[in-house]
Amino acid sequence: MPLSIILGAGKLVSMTSLFVPAFFALFLPFCIITYALVPKKLKKYFLLVASYGFFWFVSGTLVIYLAATTLSMHYFGIWLDYTQGKMKSAMSQAEKEIKKVVKKRYITRQRYIVLMAVSLNIGVLLLLKYSKFFTVNINDLLAFMKVPLVIEIPKYLLPIGISFFTLQSLSYIFDVYRGVTKADENLFRLALFLSFFPIIVEGPICRYNQIAEELWDAKPITYRNLTLGLQRFLFGMMKKIVIADRLNPFVKVIFKDYANYEGGVIAFAAVCYTVQLYMDFSGSMDAVLGVSQIFGITVPENFKRPFFSKSISEFWKRWHITLGMWFRDYVFYPITTSGKMKKLTASARKKIGNHYGPLVAGSIALFSVWICNGLWHGSAWNFVFFGMYHFALILCGNLISPVVKSFNHRFKINPQWFFYRLLQMVRTSVLVVIGELFFRAEGLKNGLQMFRKMITDFSFSSLNTDMLVKCGVDYLDFVIAGAILIIIFIISVLNEKGIEVRETLAKKNIFLRWGVYYILILIIVIFGAYGIGYAPVDPLYAQF
Repeated sequence: MPLSIILGAGKLVSMTSLFVPAFFALFLPFCIITYALVPKKLKKYFLLVASYGFFWFVSGTLVIYLAATTLSMHYFGIWLDYTQGKMKSAMSQAEKEIKKVVKKRYITRQRYIVLMAVSLNIGVLLLLKYSKFFTVNINDLLAFMKVPLVIEIPKYLLPIGISFFTLQSLSYIFDVYRGVTKADENLFRLALFLSFFPIIVEGPICRYNQIAEELWDAKPITYRNLTLGLQRFLFGMMKKIVIADRLNPFVKVIFKDYANYEGGVIAFAAVCYTVQLYMDFSGSMDAVLGVSQIFGITVPENFKRPFFSKSISEFWKRWHITLGMWFRDYVFYPITTSGKMKKLTASARKKIGNHYGPLVAGSIALFSVWICNGLWHGSAWNFVFFGMYHFALILCGNLISPVVKSFNHRFKINPQWFFYRLLQMVRTSVLVVIGELFFRAEGLKNGLQMFRKMITDFSFSSLNTDMLVKCGVDYLDFVIAGAILIIIFIISVLNEKGIEVRETLAKKNIFLRWGVYYILILIIVIFGAYGIGYAPVDPLYAQF
């Protein structure tokens, strides 16, 4: 069978329209009940079968990519481990004067193994996700140069969550190389780590030593984990279904037909999209962490109230935390700690000081992180711009940090003053909304035109009842979304102050606890955006 046919095989399923209702009503209850009933020694295998069944349903025969990734990383890991063992043996037998030579030879072998693993898996990701982007731009360049050649644009189906499980698999092989993780000789344990159904679609991007052993240990379901897990699951679904999905029709229309609306309406749509994205993604993460907790698995947090951030740099330490940590550990640190960058930093320190000196090498690493971050989210120029936008903001923040400190000191401004911190939060949120405008825009050109209208034509003259009806919403939609947002904001403030609302609730009497659970269910059932007038909305980050 030709490779192009194999790569194009499979039938993708709309997750929301087909699978999400079935997931709630059938798949998840079936998994919980069956997992609780099967003997302990079979629980882990049941989770593995359920995870592959889940992936097969949403991606069809494209499940072959997940299986191939798992197999390749399994054997690359064993190869690395074998090479490391050989190095230790050779080092113990080598004479003192040649130990460095022996070590260098084996380190080089390990690097070649890692390079092959990265090339294979990143190569597949580039082929499936970015071949169209590169081909279109090459054709545009050829046309600009008047070269009479047009390259056929390839068409491949993209497995759900490929960017997530690719990065997760690479973190495993990097950690084996660095000695952080021992290569796993059990193929099924590694397969479960890479396919666990709650995290396979949208993450978070877990490390092997965070969840692999816990998954394989397959603990029994406890009453506490079941109730706390369902509580968080319901809270996440409220954020997604009641807020994110309710705002979707308005956002979709304005971003598609922005030319028909004033800059103020576009700005409002950008704010709504930022809220939608946060509620959708963080809500999905709440659901993921909740389901994982039911099975006794502690999955790393992916959000930590990002809109309380006082700078863009802090924002990205609170938003999509596991992706940021992945880029930090496997892109930023390797670049800044390389031999050439250490020499550059030492030289720069002597010439421009201890603050600006490290920023030279740091800026190169930061640029690499953000070009990768932008492209990771999508194969289009607006995503590249999105990455460069945040790179520029973080770089500027690093550059002016001493100036800001000097200014505050001179004019006796206390950085801990409430209104000063509030101003920083508002400024950061505005900058984030602008970035999300370009992130959501249908192309960089459209994003630039939308931003220009926000500056030159800022008004709300067309924002009325008739316009909202055309967008598929009404004022009540915004009232409902706003009311739930206030509840979430209050909970977030309490959590930010160190008051763990979930743990506090867990200590209350059973009537209060279950009363809250039923209220969550009623809010989702009564105010959720579904049925006539609402198109199903797939989880937004599933496309990445």
